[in-house]
Amino acid sequence: MTTPRPTPTTVAEHLAGPAQAWHGKITTDGPFTPEKDRYRLYIGLFCPFAHRVNIIRHLKNLQSIIPITVVKPYPKGDASGWPGWAFPSTPEEYPGATPDPLFSSSYLHELYFKADPNFKGRYSAPLLWDTKTSTIVNNESLELLRDFSTCFNPILSPEDEALTLYPSHLQSKINLLSAWLQKNLCTGVYRAGFARTQIEYNSAVIRVFAALNILEQRILSSGPYIFGSALTEVDVLAYATLIRFDTVYVQHFKCNLGTIRHDYPRVKNWLGNLYWNVKGFKETTDFKHIKENYTKSHGDINPLGITPLGPWPDVEGREQGWVYEEDWGKVKVAGVRMGEVEEVKGEMWRELGL
Repeated sequence: MTTPRPTPTTVAEHLAGPAQAWHGKITTDGPFTPEKDRYRLYIGLFCPFAHRVNIIRHLKNLQSIIPITVVKPYPKGDASGWPGWAFPSTPEEYPGATPDPLFSSSYLHELYFKADPNFKGRYSAPLLWDTKTSTIVNNESLELLRDFSTCFNPILSPEDEALTLYPSHLQSKINLLSAWLQKNLCTGVYRAGFARTQIEYNSAVIRVFAALNILEQRILSSGPYIFGSALTEVDVLAYATLIRFDTVYVQHFKCNLGTIRHDYPRVKNWLGNLYWNVKGFKETTDFKHIKENYTKSHGDINPLGITPLGPWPDVEGREQGWVYEEDWGKVKVAGVRMGEVEEVKGEMWRELGL
């Protein structure tokens, strides 16, 4: 039997998510209950959306409870996305990518069709698979990020159970800021990178840097996290995008009005602290997968598939003279002072109402 091909996916559809999705939750009353080794998480180390889920997996110490399988960063298929992300046949084929231990699948799409032979949509990661019922539980990164924060608590240690990235006293602010980040920064870089007209690109890239200016000048005021002393899912959302900014989005997506390392001292201080000092962030970040995915998967943007060596290093550390500044009052405030960016920044801030 021939596996059906997907319908072509536009940029708008790519940003909106798959046409068909699974929204299952792990709860004590089922049908998906919290159990060790029952679930397997399929991800790409290159994908910022899958990265979010892997970070919370590490923060909650779920590595021994939820094993992962990692697809290769390229190739991803033709213009319609067919056949999609592939698994290596051996661990040596591409370091960091792993063969599928459940079904020996060649492609991620095979799991989608196992769950639903009539599936219509993109074969996206992350994907949480239930080995007990042999189906997909959830393939929405934001839902998995929030679910993983609490759903395995009944089988975790008291210390791991206590960690939450969605504390009750901040939930309304988290909801507001997460939606704003998702719209203007996390998907904004894609709107700039995949723009097909100058007008679309100009609009998108200005909004990206307006959002960065707000993070730099208005939100990151006290550190070490976006909400001060509380690490929340907003930090995870922003990190998964901004750790890719200088290494990929500046050059590959033409988001080059500035860089994090040279134009955003406070964002750089926040980002470097997460990467170097908070367990789970550096451990889930693989720049080889990230760089080679973007540069070797978008033939319309980079037809020769050449991956730039820079910027070097991927994240500046002590060897380059960077040291985390705990006194945020000593960290200068900067940003891109372009008139159009500052104008949109003002509009955004009024919309946020924080």
